[in-house]
Amino acid sequence: MGESKLDLLQGTLDLMVLQTLAAMGELHGYGIARRIEQVSGDAVLLNQGTIYASLVRLQQRGWIDGEWGTSDNNRKAKFYSITRRGRKQLAEDAAYWERLSAVMRRVLSTGNRE
Repeated sequence: MGESKLDLLQGTLDLMVLQTLAAMGELHGYGIARRIEQVSGDAVLLNQGTIYASLVRLQQRGWIDGEWGTSDNNRKAKFYSITRRGRKQLAEDAAYWERLSAVMRRVLSTGNRE
């Protein structure tokens, strides 16, 4: 039996979007979603509603900017880029998740003592 897709914890998608924009530069929503899927090894699959809800939320917080342009296939698309405030938030969130994952690694490595 294959591994199931991962359910994202609250806040992780926003962090993934910020990291993707910081690493890749300006992208449209579909490109961001496909990049996250690719980097996750397809463990995370995103539908349009999920990614666009995150983009709206991040834009409202001032962590990303969006500007209309034309995609590679000559369609109108909104291209997003990370702002200075978004980079600051990315650093804070990444540090939090690094600490949390280190704690989880320690807890899970203690073994089962029944």
